[in-house]
Amino acid sequence: MSYTDQVITSLKKNVASFEKRVDVSEVGTVIEVGDGIARMDGLDKCQALEMLEFPGGIFGIALNLEEETVGAIILGDFKKIKEGDSVKRTGRIMSIPVGEAMIGRVVNSLGEAVDGRGKIKTETLYPLERVAPGVITREPVNRPLQTGIKAIDALIPIGRGQRELIIGDRQTGKTAVAIDAIINQKGQNVICVYVAVGQKESKVARVVAKLKEAGAMEYTTVFIAGASEPAPMSYLAPYAGVSLAEYFADKGKDVLIIYDDLTKQAWAYREMSLLLRRPPGREAYPGDVFYLHSRLLERACNLNKEHGGGSITALPIIETQAGDISAYIPTNVISITDGQIFLETELFYRGIRPALNVGLSVSRVGGSAQIKPMKKVAGSMKLALAQFRELEAFAQFSSDLDPETKKQIERGRRITELLKQPQYSPMPVASQVMIIYAVNNGFFDSTEISAITEKQNAFVEFMSSAKSALLDKISAGEWNEETEKTIASSCEEFFTK
Repeated sequence: MSYTDQVITSLKKNVASFEKRVDVSEVGTVIEVGDGIARMDGLDKCQALEMLEFPGGIFGIALNLEEETVGAIILGDFKKIKEGDSVKRTGRIMSIPVGEAMIGRVVNSLGEAVDGRGKIKTETLYPLERVAPGVITREPVNRPLQTGIKAIDALIPIGRGQRELIIGDRQTGKTAVAIDAIINQKGQNVICVYVAVGQKESKVARVVAKLKEAGAMEYTTVFIAGASEPAPMSYLAPYAGVSLAEYFADKGKDVLIIYDDLTKQAWAYREMSLLLRRPPGREAYPGDVFYLHSRLLERACNLNKEHGGGSITALPIIETQAGDISAYIPTNVISITDGQIFLETELFYRGIRPALNVGLSVSRVGGSAQIKPMKKVAGSMKLALAQFRELEAFAQFSSDLDPETKKQIERGRRITELLKQPQYSPMPVASQVMIIYAVNNGFFDSTEISAITEKQNAFVEFMSSAKSALLDKISAGEWNEETEKTIASSCEEFFTK
């Protein structure tokens, strides 16, 4: 065999054994960049929500998949990216690291630590977008999630797996309600996630400091997308928070997640969509802004035992303008959630805090999310309060009232006074039951309005020290004739001494 034949034979063997190895990392080119978004060409096989890598380790997420170009949001400093830069596909759909190590930490929308305590070591990744659990995997909401706020636990109860909207104008105590709910989960075996969207960093720092002071950071993770960060970070933060919540729920744990607030997420999404040239609709929001919130909030659920038995309770916050709950974003979120806690500016300025409007607030889970003793005592209180609000308005025009009406008004004033609660002081459910029982049965009737708070505190202290066994029974959900008699005799003992 000649040398030429040997070369040909060798080449034929090499060709026969050649394995086709194609590098799947497609590379495109940036053709436009600015205001947190970029447009690229050359990424023909790019997927929706796929992570893209820009020079300098900056990542983006593909949102607009058009015929010739791909529009992406940039997660980081977009000023470092220039036209003509190369951009590479990662093949990975947007996901964040999750794990036990994230408890007690403050992180950004990408799950990276921003609290100065070093990198978080996790091994698991969860996608930011996930299909919500189906009807078959869920079970009805039937376990209470106590907020420690009398007005809410008694009148608008929240259950584990529920979505309860907190809505109201600026500076009406929306965040205060949410933070109190987190503080009250101490010892309740609930993991908490607080998502701050578009908030001032100084405000979030104060919240974290208060949670640390109350010992609540031991079971809480804080996600922050600050007001100074680009819009894409505000858009992603709630999804990052619920991905971590799902990680714990999949392990059979109960999770409480606060979105503070979704109005700012909608603003961020509108900004991104307009820059990506998506067609604007009502109030310049894109057509899918309802879907933005529905696919987020639908992920809150109470899973059945076959699927781990975990739960995610969501408390989204929405800011209204001049109390207008019929605006576009508020009506969207009201229709997605299982009820709303409406905080009214007028009540807030009158010193009624939490400034809960009983008429506009509702829980669509209701008594199913209450322990039996609370269900028994709270039913008549809501009716008494509603009647009082009607009579109070009517009584302003008449000085001559019959004794029964006067009695109802006086009782209503005492209930209103007892439902006031200072911030960062959640109350155990057993103490709440005792107070509500006492006011419903007229034990506070002889107490002056100005002395109600002092009397209430003394009553709670008396019950905690002298009747702790009774409080334990109430906390365990025990309610029968004997329990009721013991409560009545305890009230008589305190109020007649």
